[in-house]
Amino acid sequence: MIRNRPVTILQLRNYSGVVIGLGILLAMLLAAFVAPLPYDPFKPDGYSVLLPPSSAHWFGTDLTGFDVFSRTIVSARLDLPLAIGGALVSMIVGVTLGLLASAKGRLGESMMRALDAFQAFPLLILAIAIVSISGNRLENVVIAIAVINIPRFMRLVRSEVLSLRESRFAEAAIAIGATKARLMFRHLLPNLTGIILAQVSIAAAHAIIVIAALSFLGIGITPPDASWGAMIQSGARNMISGQWWVAAFPGMAVVIAVASLNLIADGLDDIVNRSVGDA
Repeated sequence: MIRNRPVTILQLRNYSGVVIGLGILLAMLLAAFVAPLPYDPFKPDGYSVLLPPSSAHWFGTDLTGFDVFSRTIVSARLDLPLAIGGALVSMIVGVTLGLLASAKGRLGESMMRALDAFQAFPLLILAIAIVSISGNRLENVVIAIAVINIPRFMRLVRSEVLSLRESRFAEAAIAIGATKARLMFRHLLPNLTGIILAQVSIAAAHAIIVIAALSFLGIGITPPDASWGAMIQSGARNMISGQWWVAAFPGMAVVIAVASLNLIADGLDDIVNRSVGDA
């Protein structure tokens, strides 16, 4: 098999951004699923309403008496898996369609023209429409995330495949008799591993923002389930009266999660660039 130095998993250890990003995400997930919480995140305390951050309530409490720290931690149970799941679904579908669109002839051109028409519609509005029409069940949120991210994977894979086809290792594979299917799956696709994984991280980061936006609008994850977007929405009305902590801390959690995924994407991009440079 002829390859242009595909990225290996062992190379990840050499890049601190990937390690730090994965470490932060793993810590958030472990805290959400395993770590003991000081208060029940689903049981409000009517006697502890809008309390500021203190030693008793580290992030304060909200308008209904929920402990903001406990709710912020437990929100990762839904927000992160939904974002990662939606990104993985969009990767599977987008990569498949991208490979089909890279075919020479009328099929590839027709698929790209259809994609251009699809992307003319604002994708966030499309996600809102999908969830609003189909209902705010978790599977519908994943579908909405996948739909708006599929075009990115499709364009990325198509452009990379078209570029790799002109490389020397692809020409050598064709010269020794490789079929189109063998060339695609044995020589071209393995060289896209790093850039596809980087795009998965970017898609997951985008998905977290979309989930927060849907929950903020009241059509995503809704109470009693905990979600960063819903917490920001419930706390936004209190910002003007000085209770900043209700929305600030879940907002910080969104920033940290998105930054972690972007660190992973940047690290993977460095790996891809170095691999190409060393080839």
